[in-house]
Amino acid sequence: MDLLVSEITTPSTPLLFAAATSTIGMSSTSSSSSICSSEASEDSPAISFRFELQDVKYDYPSKSLSGAYSYRPLAVLSDHVGPVSCLALCGEFILSASQGKDIIVWQQPDLRLFTKFGQGDGSVKALVSVGNKVFTAHQDSRIRVWKVSRRSENVFRLVDTLPTTKDYLGKFMKQSNYVQTRRHHKKLWIEHADSISCLAVYNGLVYSGSWDKTLKVWRISDLKCLESIKAHDDAINGLVACKGIVYSASADGKIKAWGKEGKSSHSLKGILEGHKDVSLNSVIVSDDGKWVYGGGSDGFVMGWEGSYDFVSWKMVSETKAHQMAVLCICLAGEFLFSGSADKNIGIWKREAFGKLSKVGVINGHEGPVKCLQASPNIVGGGFLLYSGGLDKSLRVWWVPKHSTLQNTEEKSISLC
Repeated sequence: MDLLVSEITTPSTPLLFAAATSTIGMSSTSSSSSICSSEASEDSPAISFRFELQDVKYDYPSKSLSGAYSYRPLAVLSDHVGPVSCLALCGEFILSASQGKDIIVWQQPDLRLFTKFGQGDGSVKALVSVGNKVFTAHQDSRIRVWKVSRRSENVFRLVDTLPTTKDYLGKFMKQSNYVQTRRHHKKLWIEHADSISCLAVYNGLVYSGSWDKTLKVWRISDLKCLESIKAHDDAINGLVACKGIVYSASADGKIKAWGKEGKSSHSLKGILEGHKDVSLNSVIVSDDGKWVYGGGSDGFVMGWEGSYDFVSWKMVSETKAHQMAVLCICLAGEFLFSGSADKNIGIWKREAFGKLSKVGVINGHEGPVKCLQASPNIVGGGFLLYSGGLDKSLRVWWVPKHSTLQNTEEKSISLC
């Protein structure tokens, strides 16, 4: 049964910083318990339930004849000129960026194209949103800072580029501020020497990881570069921050944990070892900071349990998630999602001791799945999952919070 978007009303003027809603009410015709009820007849025809969100109505399916959910995208958004490389939530917007240098702002919940910005500024590799600013990392080794404002026709306005001119001028005269990047080539330590692949935000700081193997720390208040850390022996592919610890995943097969005490510089707090000679492409951490998961180029998702003092970790799970490289992972409560070069999205439930059990597979992308983002809002007994692929599309999925697939070894979420 198709998943349809229907009865879309003309949206009102968007609120740039609308408060996130933790629970969205069901219509009187259904409830979350009825969607996931184990008493539903397996031989009865599939039923469509409906929820309402800000005057926008969606249809989504209940159990199919086999007793499993059959998911289809709420929307397939194909306005990018290049492969979709990264996603971020920004208030009521979802931002997606591509290797074609364009950044698109999508209005939620009706998923209409609100505006575009950033064209011509270099292939976009990562983006994060904090307050009224958006930071975008680019293949040209620069970070661009955009301010979100209603006072300008260009709502997302470029306000600076990192390192800033002020920061650069304050350091370029002193030879001790230069570091060797390649043979016969030097750069200021505040400059990345290769593509910036990932960004993370925590406690007034922005962290940037690069193919130049360094991790840099930037202060949001004045956009000054505070630290440059020679973090890995190979390219940094992923970053995440939680509970004062920043985790960097690298092609050297390691995830490193970095922390700081007071006003001191960041120091290495621990090393999470992956598979030998296998690149780690992404990293995610649970809200309590106890569980860390990494996606590898060998198709495995590995999990580590951390100590409460954040000084030691042990591997607790190794899950063969895909036949090809895991390119991205994200968490939504008890669920972990893995996007792969095999064009599929794996759905996993987090069990005791960090183990992962397979719930299902979402397929539909026509290219590798490069980025994933789950909405924190509860929508009709489930939540929205956004996926960006190298097929130049952004797809939006509805996933039930309480799955009935745990009794099956594997279920495929298929598209016609």
